[in-house]
Amino acid sequence: MRDEAALNGTVFAVRRASLYSRSDQERIQRRTVVVLIASQAAGGFGLVATYIVSALLAKDITGSATLGTIAASCLSIGSASVAVPMSRLMNRYGRRSGLRFGYLVGAGGALSAVLGAILLNYPLLCLGVFGAGAGNAANLATRYAASDLSTEQRRASTISMIVWATTFGSTAGSAVSGYASEVGVAFGLPDKTGSYVFAGIMFLLAAAIIEVFLRPDPMHVASELSEAGDGGAAKEPALPAPSTREAIWLIWQRPEARLAVLAMIVSQVTMVGVMALTPLHMDEGGQSQSVIGYMMAFHILGMYLFSPVVGRLTDRIGSYPMLFIAGGLCTWGAYWAAITPPAGALGVFMGNFLVGLGWCFGVVAASNLMVALYPIHQRVSVQGVGDFAMLASGAVAGLSSGALYSVFQYSGVNYANALFGVALILATFLTYTGVRRATRRPHHQQPAVAVGG
Repeated sequence: MRDEAALNGTVFAVRRASLYSRSDQERIQRRTVVVLIASQAAGGFGLVATYIVSALLAKDITGSATLGTIAASCLSIGSASVAVPMSRLMNRYGRRSGLRFGYLVGAGGALSAVLGAILLNYPLLCLGVFGAGAGNAANLATRYAASDLSTEQRRASTISMIVWATTFGSTAGSAVSGYASEVGVAFGLPDKTGSYVFAGIMFLLAAAIIEVFLRPDPMHVASELSEAGDGGAAKEPALPAPSTREAIWLIWQRPEARLAVLAMIVSQVTMVGVMALTPLHMDEGGQSQSVIGYMMAFHILGMYLFSPVVGRLTDRIGSYPMLFIAGGLCTWGAYWAAITPPAGALGVFMGNFLVGLGWCFGVVAASNLMVALYPIHQRVSVQGVGDFAMLASGAVAGLSSGALYSVFQYSGVNYANALFGVALILATFLTYTGVRRATRRPHHQQPAVAVGG
């Protein structure tokens, strides 16, 4: 009986390995990218529509700028909180289940925020923004879903195409935030809550796109192709996904992985640190919500519009030069914003554009590095830990920015943000030179590195 069961298991393994051929990979990959672009555009609209008004609405309810920044930071806290559970869902059921979960929680959060605004309930508003952050976590995870079936030569370009898709939704969300508020008022909702209504609808649309069209699941196809190898017979056995603790250890073992996580952290901290305070800074200068919305749109353009170029460059010259550029852009943008007075437009527009562009360089190059370092059965767990570190650090930056703003003002906080960009430049240089020395070292002199959990 045991021999018969083993034989049946072997037959099943061969049949499972032959479900998809290598020629199917390109066709499924093209469909996957189109579906993820559509979901990313819808999710990006929902994300930005909520972020623009969160700080301002919380300030209206409480009268406190500090509490306003805390409410806006709940978006990053929610994103970070969902990143690891979402990766566990993906490990168990596939990319579709994890992305659908993130978008549905985001839609529920938008509804809670609307109720918080109607009831003038600050904790309920924060809870809603927290839930909406799950939509951001899903948006970020789509870039890795697109890379599952990508070839090594086009991996960064594929990641960047998904990042680029956010341009449409995010720019539209920024541009119509003021009009969405007017629509909400016309239907009897409090001022600024119309943006949350639009956000909830768009998160639901993104979830529907993922559920209906992301079939077959790209992670399942990639796993089966990995197990099948090139000859169609079982080549690599299915290995269990590492736990969260094991994923942290896998990252810590590799200096390139540590740099990738650091680059995502610096990109996120600088981007959030500058962007979170800019609406309040401009509001002090008497600038209207429409102008603030256009500033946010300009910032979003920096984050997403040029990502195809960034991806192509990353594929061509590698991740390390792009991380040097990311650090430089973050430094330059934060400094330019720091020296701009509240009534000024050019400095805050260009400063936010440059830190957004630095975020794009950092996230695309770091994501490409993370995917290249690990086999398919380890990637989702490692990616979840990396996104958690990035989003949690952004949440800390957003939470602390309000208190720091009251002490050091807008300029002082952004001088500190500029230093993070300098730190990324130094870390990239040290990691690059260290890895080059290690690869030039004779094989018998290289230290053994333990692999596993």
